[in-house]
Amino acid sequence: MKLHEYQSKQIFNKYGIPIPKGRVAATAQEARQIAEELGGRVVIKSQVLVGGRGKAGGIRLAKSAEEAENLATQILSMEIKGLPVRKVLVDEAASIASEIYLGITNDRAARRPVMMASAAGGVDIEEVAAKNPEKIIKVHIDPLLGLRDYQARDIAASIDLPREHWRIFGQIARGLWDAYVACDATLAEINPLVITADRRIVALDGKMVLDDNALFRHPDLAEMRDLDVEAPSEIEARKYGLSFIKLDGNIGCMVNGAGLAMTTMDIIKLFGGEPANFLDIGGGASADKVAAALRIILSDPNVKAVLFNVFGGITRGDEVARGILAALAEVKTNVPMVIRLVGTNAEEGRRILADAKMITAETLADAARKAVAVAQAA
Repeated sequence: MKLHEYQSKQIFNKYGIPIPKGRVAATAQEARQIAEELGGRVVIKSQVLVGGRGKAGGIRLAKSAEEAENLATQILSMEIKGLPVRKVLVDEAASIASEIYLGITNDRAARRPVMMASAAGGVDIEEVAAKNPEKIIKVHIDPLLGLRDYQARDIAASIDLPREHWRIFGQIARGLWDAYVACDATLAEINPLVITADRRIVALDGKMVLDDNALFRHPDLAEMRDLDVEAPSEIEARKYGLSFIKLDGNIGCMVNGAGLAMTTMDIIKLFGGEPANFLDIGGGASADKVAAALRIILSDPNVKAVLFNVFGGITRGDEVARGILAALAEVKTNVPMVIRLVGTNAEEGRRILADAKMITAETLADAARKAVAVAQAA
């Protein structure tokens, strides 16, 4: 789950990271009022969860409260990469002397978090990594010990930060680590962290990505979710506790178990098809949950066939069969269905489906072949 800049910076401020004075505004009038409070010279920043806001005209400098209102009016009417701008952040303008990149993410190969820093801040860190990887300093952090003081000093020295700033840089680095851990983040990033003309260090921008699997521990953070960046089908799936990711293919998949779902998608591709989604209904799925999953799959106009692959361990085959028929009673469709049921009550489930004239299969390979064939015929 991605957080907006203003949300990330609010969290950073809570952990002692200095940020510019400013507030978020939903109207141009609010932007003008905030600009007046800050002295008139402000930066108006669109709050959308995509990169390239500046290049798209979504970040503008205003020299007066009146200009701030005019610019906010323009930005709030924009769409950036298909996303509407609903809010702007009005921050005091800073006189920048130099820019630094500072971030933390998970290094899966090393199996621990890594803090990265670069004196080449203010630009895409991916671009720096591609063209000048030697400019990025990396320090792995033991999750049991946390970021140590000497590590922060090593980073400061490696990016040639003037010694007068080492103490405050250490506080910012530790604050970023604390925020990263406390929020169960997978990314916490400041780009740029600037040294101003009056020798202050300030986080001008902020970005955080949170682990969805940990949001049950953070109901306050879960409320910050921006639904504009999510497909309606994924929002609907979350209501029913379904693991769903929309893809670009034309064969809908309903499977119980993440590993089995990945295998199902692989075998569809093996036989020349393209999966339209990843969907894991989980163990013990009830009929209403199966019905909800099928409605979500069929809401995709690209779906030309649906493949069910259910292994009945906790999940009962007859429950799945009744869920399929219940969904089809609600959602009238001509999309062909191919069902492979094995395990608990599978015989009864297959009987229920056979009575309803559904396409059944004994093996996953047979099911995949049939699903690809009917999708291509459609």
